[in-house]
Amino acid sequence: MHNSPMQDPSCPDHDLDSLKCLLLDLARQRSVEDLLPLIVTRLCDLNGAALARIWTINPGDICDTCPMRQECPDQTRCLHLVASAGRSLDGTEDWSGLNGRYRRFPLGVRKVGRIAVTGEQLEMTILKPDGEWIADPQWAVREHIRGIIGHPLSFQQENLGVLFVFLRQPPSEEAVTWLRMIADHAGAAIANARAFEQIEHLRSQLELENEYLRDEVKAATGSPGGVIGQSPGLRKILEQVALVAATEATVLITGESGVGKELIARAIHEQSPRSRGPMIKVNCASIPRDLFESEFFGHIEGAFTGAVRDRMGRFELADGGTLFLDEVGEIPLEMQSKLLRVLQEGTYERIGEEQTRHADVRIIAATNRDLQQEVETKRFRQDLYYRLSVFPIDVIPLRQRKEDIPELAATFLETQSRKLGLSVPPLKKKHIRDLQAYDWPGNVRELQNVIERAVIRARTGPLQFDLPTTAVTVSPVDVESANESREPLTDREMKQLERSNLQAVLELTGGKIYGTGGAAEYLGVHPATLSSRLKALDIKRPSH
Repeated sequence: MHNSPMQDPSCPDHDLDSLKCLLLDLARQRSVEDLLPLIVTRLCDLNGAALARIWTINPGDICDTCPMRQECPDQTRCLHLVASAGRSLDGTEDWSGLNGRYRRFPLGVRKVGRIAVTGEQLEMTILKPDGEWIADPQWAVREHIRGIIGHPLSFQQENLGVLFVFLRQPPSEEAVTWLRMIADHAGAAIANARAFEQIEHLRSQLELENEYLRDEVKAATGSPGGVIGQSPGLRKILEQVALVAATEATVLITGESGVGKELIARAIHEQSPRSRGPMIKVNCASIPRDLFESEFFGHIEGAFTGAVRDRMGRFELADGGTLFLDEVGEIPLEMQSKLLRVLQEGTYERIGEEQTRHADVRIIAATNRDLQQEVETKRFRQDLYYRLSVFPIDVIPLRQRKEDIPELAATFLETQSRKLGLSVPPLKKKHIRDLQAYDWPGNVRELQNVIERAVIRARTGPLQFDLPTTAVTVSPVDVESANESREPLTDREMKQLERSNLQAVLELTGGKIYGTGGAAEYLGVHPATLSSRLKALDIKRPSH
């Protein structure tokens, strides 16, 4: 059995050395999670100590069920028990748990609460064995408690918490002096450890922002894809954006693939009070089914196979900003209930962790699905749909705002030419007519791709766009006979002619689109363009 300064005023030097070593170890700790248990465990290694505990001041969290609720004058903050160490005299009880009646202490109430408020020390080292001076006299008598020492944990005149030690024997004056120094340094160590944790959090956040926001950074530095145009339809959408941006309302953005739903989401974020915070994107369609919870809420090391380190989820990363749930209709049903809980309660837990975290996040969701139909077919929760669609915005397709095509095309042309180090080729009226004559099933994204291909090809020739409408004018057989008649065709007749011509070419090439002898080569268009046009016209390739 070790001698200690708690047990014998004439203890050997090595007993005081344990307190001195603890003082040095405090300065080395960079994690509050490691620091606090270290303090109480090392103090309770001294034989004169029965129980050592640390409470820190935090927001009230269990006020409705707290056993000391009636004594609490202010239910906004209280003392939380965060570290405890000690054992009963007979060794049958371990007091390292953080539950029990005293897991929360009201500020200003009883000895522990008064220390937190006044910042005064409490040293009562020679007390009567009757236990009348303590909240649980029977426990004090049973465990031979003869003294208590309580110190505030302070840093720069701010009280952070309380260190309390229950003694079975009076300590030496030298040990009491060292305990005072430990308490003083513990306050600074807690503040430093919190600062280190905040630095680590910010470092991790920056790393993940770099991973998650690479595309968004491109958009912010002038890459193509901004909200461009002056058409009445687009102006109406931007009016809705300005209206909802100033609120915290959840927004559901709907529209076809490629219309620019993410750009509308970014416009909402940038015009909102959260614009200084991050906008984190989650592509729900690209997340493996069994990793949704980890991606959303994060996990701790060892939570599952492959969890080799702690990882923040997207909700934590988006704290103070906006979380953009792209393709939200792809979220599995079992995950939808967990997402709904976060939206309703604003709390979540990392996988493998019991700590409840708060989500200060504004949600913007987007989908090209009909979520109402998904609700009817039981593939999407109705309650989640209503939560997401507080303020719906429908982004119209490009074919309904063709007056924006000249501005979009000019912007994309300039940006792509600059990226390739080329002079900007002239955009002629003929080009604009060709671009506006096409229905753009792939919307703005398809237009951007067409422009990029044209700029690449313009290195060795004039600017040309490989559009299906252009291909029809040079297609064989039916077009030649139509030209011979010299009769003008209606738009419907032109589309029917194009459909018939494409079906004839597919029959001729045996349904082959790509490569030598394929339909794309025959028509002189890019295979991707031909595939898009076949899809837009709902043309199936022949089965033979």
